[in-house]
Amino acid sequence: MTTDDQQPLILEAAGDVPGDLIVVAAVTAATLSCVYVPVLNESFLRILFGVAMVLFIPGYALIAALFPAKGDLDGIERVALSFGLSIAVVPLIGLALNYTPWGIRLDPILASLTLFTLAMTAIAWYRRLLLPAGERFSVPARAMLGAARLELFDPEASRLDRGLSVVLVVSIVAALATTAYVIAVPKEGEHFTEFYILGSKGKAADYPTDFPAGSTQSLMIGVGNHEYRDISYTVEALALNQTFDSATNTSTIHTAETLDRFVVTVPHNETRELAWDFSVPSTNYNRIEFLLFTGTIPGEDVVGQDRINASYRDLHLWVRAR
Repeated sequence: MTTDDQQPLILEAAGDVPGDLIVVAAVTAATLSCVYVPVLNESFLRILFGVAMVLFIPGYALIAALFPAKGDLDGIERVALSFGLSIAVVPLIGLALNYTPWGIRLDPILASLTLFTLAMTAIAWYRRLLLPAGERFSVPARAMLGAARLELFDPEASRLDRGLSVVLVVSIVAALATTAYVIAVPKEGEHFTEFYILGSKGKAADYPTDFPAGSTQSLMIGVGNHEYRDISYTVEALALNQTFDSATNTSTIHTAETLDRFVVTVPHNETRELAWDFSVPSTNYNRIEFLLFTGTIPGEDVVGQDRINASYRDLHLWVRAR
């Protein structure tokens, strides 16, 4: 039974929220803002907080939950393990999402990372409250700032020592500024386009491959633009009757029929995933060919393998129409 003397102590402990956990929650909230707020999601802050959210924050929250006492790990070990566990946890969350109806998309991934981080933060706070105040881990920010101030402005230090300290601080600031500039103005990398198909549930599985001819089937077509310019892509889907001669190691396209052709405009560094319904009109067709064009589309006289070769990207799906 709790006495009146114990109640103020419990309330005082419950209100003692560690500063590092507050920072973790704040960075998580800032990441959400930088993704969904229109002005912020176009700035370098989205990259800055996004990198921290993927590479450090989830691991730090997990380490804080596992090791609430300051004697469990020292500062360097906590930082190193935070990076390592983040790199391990994030892919595992993505793998788990691949087996859910939501799939691997921005919103489910961000929601999962947010829930995981906040849950670990709450567990870390609770476990620290169970410890005596002197044994709880905390980041000694004031002590660190005081030591830095004494190092820079120590009246007993020589002029050379103070000068070297100033040079060190300027170097650190310059390094941080350079890193921020590189993140804000990244060097233009390789130009490429992602072109892929997914099952109707948005997973890299459950493709429609065996179905009655003429029946309506569904899948998703994805186009990711990394060409450093906005592009209007043309997607073309063909039904092919194709055979393979193992003796000559060659494929022959006997007949081809256009199933669909549409245009999708994708801004740079964005991805569009479109639900696509189709039907194979005859049991003679055994392959669906997807072609992606970025410029001029070949005329109708260009057919078969020549048309596939003229596309910017191509992929296919073997089917059995009954």
